Amino acid sequence: MSDQPSFRQLASRLLIVGGIWTLAHVGVALHVIGLLGLTTGPARALGWSAVLVLAWLPLVALVVGRRPPAPASRVLEWTGFVAMGLSSMLIVFFLVSDVLRVPAWGFGAPRVGFTIIMGSALLTMVGVIKARRPKVVRVAVPIQHLPPDLTGLRIVQLSDLHVGPTIRRRFIQAVVDRTNRLDPDLIAVTGDVADGYVPELRDHVAPLAGLRAPLGTFFVTGNHEYYWDPRGWMRELERLGIDVLSNEHRLLQRGNGRLLLAGVTDLSAASNPHAAMRGAPASDVRVLLAHQPKSAFAAQDAGFDLQLSGHTHGGQFFPFNLLVRLFQPFVAGLHRLEAMWLYVSRGTGYWGPPLRLGAPSEITLIELVPAV
Repeated sequence: MSDQPSFRQLASRLLIVGGIWTLAHVGVALHVIGLLGLTTGPARALGWSAVLVLAWLPLVALVVGRRPPAPASRVLEWTGFVAMGLSSMLIVFFLVSDVLRVPAWGFGAPRVGFTIIMGSALLTMVGVIKARRPKVVRVAVPIQHLPPDLTGLRIVQLSDLHVGPTIRRRFIQAVVDRTNRLDPDLIAVTGDVADGYVPELRDHVAPLAGLRAPLGTFFVTGNHEYYWDPRGWMRELERLGIDVLSNEHRLLQRGNGRLLLAGVTDLSAASNPHAAMRGAPASDVRVLLAHQPKSAFAAQDAGFDLQLSGHTHGGQFFPFNLLVRLFQPFVAGLHRLEAMWLYVSRGTGYWGPPLRLGAPSEITLIELVPAV
């Protein structure tokens, strides 16, 4: 039986999401029409049409992305997803302005409206540039009783690549080249590799086969693998030479040092840190790869020293990087849970709009150091 949803299911989802998304643009349209003084029938119709085009561009891009490639499809996909980011900021900023009644502060409605429109456009341009340039984040993790042969061990973490409409082979190849230049001992890919099916995106994920680390490259599933074809993506990554960990472990050695590396499936698919430790041999350090940071509580109970996660994107772009803290106990960076460390990557790629604001994308270089 196919894991892929039917055309009818996809169409119904698109109509539901499209309806909600269109309604969210009503407030934007009312502001823009009032701001520009579009009082006549044709002018108002033109204003409403422009806002509806802005609303529906991302949905058109989603449909185009599922059809055979055409010369203009890539341009339309990029335009649609950038429009999604611009729309998100316009909706939020106009809503905040209305709730706080900012025009009543003496700035005047036209000035506030033009500021929101121009500011959103500028932030969108800046966010696109930042999203395409993940930075290297270096993190030292102190480990109790770390043996000399594991001191300085370097783990490069890649997370949330989200290969799809606007993240393609060129971006992934650049990530692979930068990762290899960091000379890692071990590479961890913590889920959400792609947004699409294997036949559509195989060529764009293929550069991951070039990742090089003496102790290996390992992968755990994220929630987005389960939106598409989890078994297909696990098989494809194994074909590329990447070891897939599904509630299981591997014992890795550097000199006399023993590192137990375990990985769990996403929380949406029977994730079990305790099962990943079952039958584990003696080791000096225990590291868990788990897509969602919420796995940390079970991981700490199972006796891990360090968990590497992603999933949150750090909120990805303002103002959602502030709101994500309402839903996630750990958003980004290094955290301590009693005897265990948790590192949450902001993600190497992005999802949806190609934007990064206040939550920069990252290639993470983690180094194990002795605790003082």
